[in-house]
Amino acid sequence: MSPEATVETRGAVLVVTIDRPEVRNAVNTATARAIGAAMERLDTDDTVRVGVLTGAGGTFSAGMDLKAFLAGERPSVPGRGFAGLVEAPPAKPLIAAVEGFALAGGFEIALACDLIVAAENAWFGLPEVRRGLMAGGGGLLRLPRRVPLGTAAEWALTGDRIDAARAHAAGLVNRLTPPGGALAVALSLASRIAENGPLAVRATKRVLGEGGQWPAEEAFARQNAIYEPVRSSEDAREGASAFTEKRDPVWRGR
Repeated sequence: MSPEATVETRGAVLVVTIDRPEVRNAVNTATARAIGAAMERLDTDDTVRVGVLTGAGGTFSAGMDLKAFLAGERPSVPGRGFAGLVEAPPAKPLIAAVEGFALAGGFEIALACDLIVAAENAWFGLPEVRRGLMAGGGGLLRLPRRVPLGTAAEWALTGDRIDAARAHAAGLVNRLTPPGGALAVALSLASRIAENGPLAVRATKRVLGEGGQWPAEEAFARQNAIYEPVRSSEDAREGASAFTEKRDPVWRGR
């Protein structure tokens, strides 16, 4: 835990809150390190299976802290990139719970998450072109995978702000909530994921993330290399036993 981000567990869910509401949760170096450390914990702590990332004070994140940048800070972590996240998201699922603004680097943080839950008054956008810059934190790489290419091009080239309803209609946002309700819905969604076999969940996320880049003739071979350890795991046998015995499975992650 650091002053820039708080970390707490709620059952099997790790909740990370960017806690700089006085600057709309803009990310400085300390914030990036705190988020990076939380992502490392998410992947190495067997007691947590899903992460939720949100912001304090009714805002997700306004992106990079420009004052800190002008003072010489680089709000990134070696190997993980901006915000300690965008270049190396966790292997476990991560859900963004968005209230208020998720702009510029803040939008890129949300795009690095697997699912997005947003309040109806949330706003998204990559306004970098309006400042003579390019969105270099993964937004241009990830956005076309989440919405149609033409839609992604319009949003990125105009730098327009996109309201939550439009983002939901485009398929970017998984759940819309009343203002103030994003975290609760994200936690509910995270709990549903956490009920499933942890090995299977991680493997599923990996194939979803990597599969689109595999050559067609290699796709099943590469998938099978990920699938086989899951299929032969203790958890797979436990899942089958629990189903036939009409009980809840007890996952061991092996």
